Amino acid sequence: MSSSSRDHPPSLKKKRRERGLAHNAWVRPLVLLTLALALSCAPTSGSTPAPAVPNTPEATATPTPTPIPTLVPTTGASLPTSAPEASATQETPVYGFRVVNEYPHDHLAFTQGLVYTDGILYEGTGLTLGRSGLRKVELETGEVLQIHNLGSEYFGEGISVVGDRIWQLTWKNQVAFLYDKETFEQLDTVQYSTEGWGLTYDGERLIMSDGTAALYFRDPHTFELLGQVAVYDEKGPVARLNELEYIDGQVFANVFTTDWIAIIDPATGRVDAWLDLTALVEQAELPPEVDVMNGIAYDIIGERLFVTGKWWPTLYEIELVQSTASFLPVVTRAYARDPARLRAAALQVPVK
Repeated sequence: MSSSSRDHPPSLKKKRRERGLAHNAWVRPLVLLTLALALSCAPTSGSTPAPAVPNTPEATATPTPTPIPTLVPTTGASLPTSAPEASATQETPVYGFRVVNEYPHDHLAFTQGLVYTDGILYEGTGLTLGRSGLRKVELETGEVLQIHNLGSEYFGEGISVVGDRIWQLTWKNQVAFLYDKETFEQLDTVQYSTEGWGLTYDGERLIMSDGTAALYFRDPHTFELLGQVAVYDEKGPVARLNELEYIDGQVFANVFTTDWIAIIDPATGRVDAWLDLTALVEQAELPPEVDVMNGIAYDIIGERLFVTGKWWPTLYEIELVQSTASFLPVVTRAYARDPARLRAAALQVPVK
């Protein structure tokens, strides 16, 4: 075929040229736009492209554990150790209660300390003008079997039995008395630099409160200060710790002006659980002249827990039961001889 036969007519060439110009009119901008988008998505110099995120379930954030204070050895009484910042994600378990028995209690006894041992209640009472004292009381009848009255200038506070001796604190007098357990003969007098509120014995050390958020550890023979720990829960320091009772590794503490008992790990100061006795006060039909709840005693042999208050006419034997908090301690009746019996308070189980 000759070359002339491959040439297109002028009219056809003109139409194709017009179509080419029209095509370039929209193709070129499209190419430029695509190139601009590609350049904008490209990584800049020195940057690293973000790695692809694997398709995994969303992880749950782990709460920061609450720091735990340690026992602080001291050479003398000092201000309470400051409590660590508590975690708002941790909820302290709550116990309720059930009344097992009721016993008569001297309504004139301004109870400041209470101990049950060898089938007898020992009670320390407060107020000045000769109304403070140390008592030996028969549980079943409430009869006062023996009494030693303090001098009129003293305001009696917590007591603790150590072998054949009894220690008794005073409130602002900063004096502790040591007695013979059988005769109540005063054997010694020692001084301390804080107020005196509650006192208990863990088998090795006396544990003392002074109305702050501190527990003090003292030598049971000399009353020398051995150390202290700050008491706290998830909300912060727990102050106004009053009457104390040591029960298998835990310190039960009345919180002054409340109907609550803090259950404390004395090694860390952490409140492992709360015992809410509000309903006991409400259902007890107490006379209007009674004062606050104060007084905790424990019968190790009979596995019985007793509580009362200042000028209360009744002493109650109670047992712990589950309450209505969102998380609760594991509670059983037979916890007395198990070394970890109240450690169950640290275990939280959902309410059913």
